[in-house]
Amino acid sequence: MPKRVVLLTNFIPPYRLPLYQALAQRVPEFEVLISTPMEANRSWQSNWEGLNVTVQKNLTLQRTWRHPHGFSEQLYVHIPYDTIWLLSQKQPDVIISGEMGFRTLQAAIYHKLNAQSKLILWATVSEYSEQGRGKLREILRRWLVPQADAVLVNGQSGARYVRQFGIKDEQIFTAPYTTDITPFLSVPLARDAERAYRLLYVGQLVERKGVEPFLSALTRWCVAHADRKIEFWLVGDGPLRTTLEGLSIPDNLSLRFLGNMPYSELAQVYQQAGIFVFPTLADEWGLVTNEAMAAGLPVLGSLYSQSVEDLVQEGETGWTFRPDRDAEMDAAIERVLTTPLDVLEKMRVTARKRIRDLTPDFVADQILAAIRYVS
Repeated sequence: MPKRVVLLTNFIPPYRLPLYQALAQRVPEFEVLISTPMEANRSWQSNWEGLNVTVQKNLTLQRTWRHPHGFSEQLYVHIPYDTIWLLSQKQPDVIISGEMGFRTLQAAIYHKLNAQSKLILWATVSEYSEQGRGKLREILRRWLVPQADAVLVNGQSGARYVRQFGIKDEQIFTAPYTTDITPFLSVPLARDAERAYRLLYVGQLVERKGVEPFLSALTRWCVAHADRKIEFWLVGDGPLRTTLEGLSIPDNLSLRFLGNMPYSELAQVYQQAGIFVFPTLADEWGLVTNEAMAAGLPVLGSLYSQSVEDLVQEGETGWTFRPDRDAEMDAAIERVLTTPLDVLEKMRVTARKRIRDLTPDFVADQILAAIRYVS
């Protein structure tokens, strides 16, 4: 077992902290190098409790991501330019480098110059999250991935993505997104008829999340079923909120915008709903799927989310569709809103059972297996 492990990443979001703490308990010396305390478009507070963290010297750029699914989004690109120097000072036995850009390029150079160190790439990507990223990034990854001794991926889509760069199956280890789901597991599974069909979305109100096309499909269903009243609650904020609030909707569809909420209060909101909606156009994972299933909500989710592909089984833990195909979305909404109450009750139980063991400790053990493999 290696003594010293260094993790290179952008920043520490609150949902990642329990996983990093679990890793710190398993590795004699575990240190995290971050590019920035927190990104400007995040409402989270920095929290590194129990971790040895160094903030790197960093240059942050912004670029526009134009995706073939029709959305654009502003991204932060971090260039921590003291990576090689810091690694030379710390001399890690194993480097785990998140993303596959300039940070990982420096880690790979250090790895080539110091053969005793091992390099693990943490490829938090999916096939859909990497579309439209540019030719230069693909060229860089074709060189980077074969330099790694092992690669961590979120799920099946991430594994398919990295295989194209020549990595062997035995070098690929799956480390899904996870967080402390204890508060969500404590939510009672029972729902009355009103809450059982109440739809809930949690996330940013941006084009990439696919909320607007989903609302169009939901509106079509409500127009065709004027005898049914449907509530759709949305937690989160973003530039799309004004547009969504201004949409013309039928009288039998009620939208409730709750805005940003403290993470500690989310479990209470999940308790007030019966079906979770995740219509994203591209996501590397989608941790809200974990939270919803732990709270007993079947997920109506997009197959362009890796968490939906890996966790949601049609008719068992939820329903799936592709959000850029109106007929699929319409059919999925029909299946959801005509599912009998007793079936929804069974799905709530199955959803919780499916996610219960996907904990920070479980994922930390998966990462530890990769560390041991390269050592």
